[in-house]
Amino acid sequence: MGAFNTALSGLQAANTDLQTLANNISNANTVGFKSSNAEFADAYASAMANTAPTDGQVGIGTTVQTIAQQFTQGNIETTSNPLDVAINGNGFFQFNYNGSTVYGRNGQFHLNKNGVIVDANGGELIGIQAQNGKLTGASGPLTISQNAIAPQATSTLSLGLNLDSINTPISGNININDPSTYNYSTTTTVYDSLGTPQLLTTYYQLSGTTSSGQTWNVDYSVTGTNGPSGVTSGSLGILQFNNLGQETGSTSRSISGISWADGAAPSTVTVNFSGSTNYNSPNSVITNNSNGYGAGQLSGLSIDAGGNIYGRYSNGESKLMGQISLTRFPDNNGLQNLGNNYWAETYVSGQPLSGAPGSSNLGVLQAGAVEQSNVDLSKDLVNLIVAQQAYQANAQTIKTQNTIVQTLLSL
Repeated sequence: MGAFNTALSGLQAANTDLQTLANNISNANTVGFKSSNAEFADAYASAMANTAPTDGQVGIGTTVQTIAQQFTQGNIETTSNPLDVAINGNGFFQFNYNGSTVYGRNGQFHLNKNGVIVDANGGELIGIQAQNGKLTGASGPLTISQNAIAPQATSTLSLGLNLDSINTPISGNININDPSTYNYSTTTTVYDSLGTPQLLTTYYQLSGTTSSGQTWNVDYSVTGTNGPSGVTSGSLGILQFNNLGQETGSTSRSISGISWADGAAPSTVTVNFSGSTNYNSPNSVITNNSNGYGAGQLSGLSIDAGGNIYGRYSNGESKLMGQISLTRFPDNNGLQNLGNNYWAETYVSGQPLSGAPGSSNLGVLQAGAVEQSNVDLSKDLVNLIVAQQAYQANAQTIKTQNTIVQTLLSL
């Protein structure tokens, strides 16, 4: 009966191999799937080991030692969903799935009705939540707020200009309503505390040219105020340039006590002319940056390689909303496969180590992409043929042994 049992162990092993390969092939298109290999070991009767000669011992078949998953990198394929995320390198996403902590590589995400980032199974993606654009350090399900971003009143304005050195000097005061009293003007949008856009215009008058440089008078006007005809105006002093066309003296000016007609809080706007020049080149604005903006609605999300999630708003602003965490294990093959692209921690896998993508031997993320299955379909199809032949060979062994038994019985 020994030959029967030996062949039977071969049949069972070949059948396990076939099942493993069939599972790989069936998941060739499963995002984040990791293929498996059936690993075998030969078997010997331990009772015979003390009596049988070591050079003549006959084995009693084979056993399936383990089903080892291959955690090699799968190909990364781009998608049209900005919330799809692929891990390039080591690590797993962490999920809260029905109250249990599980791990996976499938990065096909979307927002549920509560604004939580979830996968197709409803598992909530774990990361570091942000408040007011800053990471809190607390780990939990990542939630995307749908609230509008509040407006911010303009308090600083940086204007880098070139004021043409061949302009003609103009005498007298600047009259903002008379273009003949100034050489150049430029307008920029500023915001009050309610997010209402207003126009701040600055006017530049060349007042004098000497061998040491030029002097320019600067005035301003702001619309939407409680001033006459809704306009507040005044002087911003002078800009002084040397004979190299470079600024000298202070470049910062302040417009204080702006009272808005719409009831917004009074504003003070600091205007900085740093970087302005006085070259023989047309009057122009080189840089124009301010820190104010109106209210904005959430219009989209983006994720960088470090897992930082940014909300993009209709007013052109963006805000940090959270950071995806990745987790790695000392022994990935010690993880328990739960199905649904999930694994669970076990004693064999070791303690999970979590961190930001790109740190602590963790991979980086690619947004708008997913990691495909790492199944090598061509290789597994060839292995399937080999496993089938092994099954048939073991079946033939049983058939041959049965023929021998029948011959003995007929004597």
